[in-house]
Amino acid sequence: MKYKFTPSRINLLKDCPRCFWLQYNKDFKRPDGIFPSLPSGMDRILKHHFDFYAKKKEMPPEIKEIKGVKLFEDLELLDKWRTNWVGIKYECDEFILKGAVDAILVNKENGKLIVLDYKTRGYPLKEDTHSHYIDQQALYNYLLRKIGYETEDYSYLLFYHPDKVMENVFLFHKDLVKIKTDEGVAQKIIDNALNVLRGPIPEAAEKCNYCKYRETKVSFEPPEIDVTKKTSLLDY
Repeated sequence: MKYKFTPSRINLLKDCPRCFWLQYNKDFKRPDGIFPSLPSGMDRILKHHFDFYAKKKEMPPEIKEIKGVKLFEDLELLDKWRTNWVGIKYECDEFILKGAVDAILVNKENGKLIVLDYKTRGYPLKEDTHSHYIDQQALYNYLLRKIGYETEDYSYLLFYHPDKVMENVFLFHKDLVKIKTDEGVAQKIIDNALNVLRGPIPEAAEKCNYCKYRETKVSFEPPEIDVTKKTSLLDY
């Protein structure tokens, strides 16, 4: 069986190995939650924002501190790479890995690519916020290398969160974080995922509420109704 991975789907393994195993081997998925529309709207606006500067061959103001780089200029290709149903795709005998990036930087000196991902949040960063995205960024870097591109061993996360409103204009605070993206980390993630999926169903994570709910046997017996005593619909 050839498994189809994405950075977000493979991340479920860290959350709960049993849910991960059930999703791939039994097509038993967790119910989808409600996804707020604001982040997707911000994502669309930011893509236009970055494209505007790419066409001008300039750097957006919020990342001008990154020296010696430029925005990826092939916007037609980039548009495919950042579209969920196309994305960057690598396929081998054992698995398919696909991911969608937000933006790509290019080292002017050596031509190596650098992934830049932007995130929208409702509040300022915590000290460990960036750590939640290390695996995702490692997999993006892995994808680019597997399809033939040279990349740097780091990427950037650009966080936006609301700052204040001035004269009917919403202002956002920006935080730029540089993180290391080790190809060995990505390979370990994939190897671990394959080992789990090929083995027996694993134990559930201790704090997995989904597994706790599935294991809870709830029985409900509706009350019997004596129709001979019914006088009106209100009696039900």
